[in-house]
Amino acid sequence: MVITDKLARADVFRTRLLAQMAANGVNRSALARAVGADRSTIAQMLAEGTARLPNAHLAAECASALGVSSDWLLGLTDRPERPGDVLAAAMTVTEAARSSADAQLHEWHREAAGAKIRHVPATLPDVLKTEQMMSWEYNRALGRTAEQAIGASQDRLTLLGEEMSDYEIAVSIGELRAFAAGEGYYRGLDASVRRAQIDSMIRATSEHFPSLRLYLYDARRVFSAPVSVFGRFLGVVYVGRFYLAFRSRDRVRSLTEHFDGLIREAEIDAREVPGWLETLADEIPRA
Repeated sequence: MVITDKLARADVFRTRLLAQMAANGVNRSALARAVGADRSTIAQMLAEGTARLPNAHLAAECASALGVSSDWLLGLTDRPERPGDVLAAAMTVTEAARSSADAQLHEWHREAAGAKIRHVPATLPDVLKTEQMMSWEYNRALGRTAEQAIGASQDRLTLLGEEMSDYEIAVSIGELRAFAAGEGYYRGLDASVRRAQIDSMIRATSEHFPSLRLYLYDARRVFSAPVSVFGRFLGVVYVGRFYLAFRSRDRVRSLTEHFDGLIREAEIDAREVPGWLETLADEIPRA
């Protein structure tokens, strides 16, 4: 049994080593030079039907030369990445643009087509913003690219209309009250733009329900930084200039649980949002 196990392990090592050599375009002579071994030593490791395995040092050198982990070469794991590469793949830092026109953000939405998207925006949800709102918000920072932000937002709303995406959004009640009053971040925004924005949100949350579900939570009870969860495979935290993107299953699950907690604690359920927004709209002076 011991011999059989050793033969199986040697076969796995030989198969994976040959495959990685082929993928990297490395022949036996080049590998021997890279690891500081004789060509005959490499030949013995690659000989079929033998139970020869390298020592720990040689296995590590082969793995390093080929950009994989020694555990993978030896059949101890199914992941070829080295430990540092696994960590880098699990969490990446990506530069963030100022608007929803960001190419990276657009790519993530496209990647998640057909899956549920959970979203806590930094201000109002871009997917629900009017053209006037986006022009006011982005023109100063982005110049002409406000038009791109508008186009990107409309594309996502189209996906909702075609029921190609399932969108859950959680927004702070205080954020919406500040918006309606034109306070804080929204100081200087004309009342007519604010009124039109709320009216647009009323239509969208009515027409696109249940594909689009907007929940309102009280930030005095629960708090959330801007975060998006794309299906089960990607969670993104927005910190301003950068996105922190997580693909680790555990991290994505944690962010999903955080979002679901906001939904459970929501003061206003998605079914009640249109009526609540109508009441909020009445607080905004008409032109």
